[in-house]
Amino acid sequence: MQKILTGLDILINSPEARANIKGTIAYLGHQASVSSNLENGLDIMFSLFGSRVIKAFGPQHGFTTMAQDNMIETPHKIHPIHGIPVFSLYSETRIPTKEMLADVDNFIVDLQDVGTRVYTYIWTLYHIMEAINGAEINIIILDRPNPAGGKIVQGNFPDKLFYSFVCMSKIPMRHGLTIGEMALWFQKNHFPDVKLNVLTMKGWERWMLWQHTGLHWVNPSPNLPTPEGCLVYPGSVLFEGTNLSEGRGTTRSLEMIGHPDIEPEKWKPDLDKFLKINGSLGCVLRPVYFEPVYQKFKEQACGGYQIHVTNPDIFNPWKLGQLLLSFLYNRMDKEMFWDTKAYEYELKGLAIDWINGTDKIRNLIEQSCDGVDLDEIESEGMKAFMVLRKEILLYI
Repeated sequence: MQKILTGLDILINSPEARANIKGTIAYLGHQASVSSNLENGLDIMFSLFGSRVIKAFGPQHGFTTMAQDNMIETPHKIHPIHGIPVFSLYSETRIPTKEMLADVDNFIVDLQDVGTRVYTYIWTLYHIMEAINGAEINIIILDRPNPAGGKIVQGNFPDKLFYSFVCMSKIPMRHGLTIGEMALWFQKNHFPDVKLNVLTMKGWERWMLWQHTGLHWVNPSPNLPTPEGCLVYPGSVLFEGTNLSEGRGTTRSLEMIGHPDIEPEKWKPDLDKFLKINGSLGCVLRPVYFEPVYQKFKEQACGGYQIHVTNPDIFNPWKLGQLLLSFLYNRMDKEMFWDTKAYEYELKGLAIDWINGTDKIRNLIEQSCDGVDLDEIESEGMKAFMVLRKEILLYI
């Protein structure tokens, strides 16, 4: 299989693309910011532009992608090899300050996104565009594949009352856009005065999942160890809003859900029947037992299910996740089901509502929502979004 070329690869191979970048450079990256040959992105910037690279930035989890979980901030530092400041955009600020942007002519963004609204990298991009809107700073996106594919769009649209650092625009949970296309969406709908250039990939098509790209998988964050997890993530991320485990602390985090009180084999016949009635197909839920080594239920035995995608063309992780919540909510301790701790700097309200971008779905779950309810929610605003989405698509 021939590897596709990412935006970073295009920059390496195109003298014309490099010639269009004049002046000083700031670079936003993380450990997954590598070429198709696994060369480090910041090292490449220095090999191409030398001392014109004056600053680097890191998103949530840090420039080295070490920090676990939400609201675990990373400090600013000096890069040990290149000697430039590395600013954290998941620290006391999530928006680059004027001081951080001083003397910057070009801001190069090279992040591996995963294609789900509740993933902070696109919102770090949003804040960068917000900070430089109308300024004399060029933003260049080195585009990368959406591991969840670019054709299928699923999930609900958020209410503005629930905008947060995991949602600041009216997009569905699984948006089917690359990070370059998302930048174009933000420019068109929020920041029209941003000077934006997207270096598009070569060889990527919308139908492709990660396994079709020929690229090596590098964890974009500590708890997405496999590209398969990106397919499940639009549903499994919902469990961050509960007191059930989403598999963190295991080797297949965000592909499994569980709890010490779940009896997976005993409950499976009822669960399978419930899911079949409500039209959640394209996957198999395999009963599992696991013992997380950190986070929820550390060193406690949990029963649960691993979600195996058997038919990605019809699999709807968002719908599956909501139905799993409905099934489990009505089998478990309702008083202890929802997580009440702060979520991504939202100190009030329930985490599940910030993740969903609304409280309507939780209210339905508490009343035993079904597939018809979810289909209606998913259809609200979808046609209008798909029309607008066509205007910013870069790939067929």
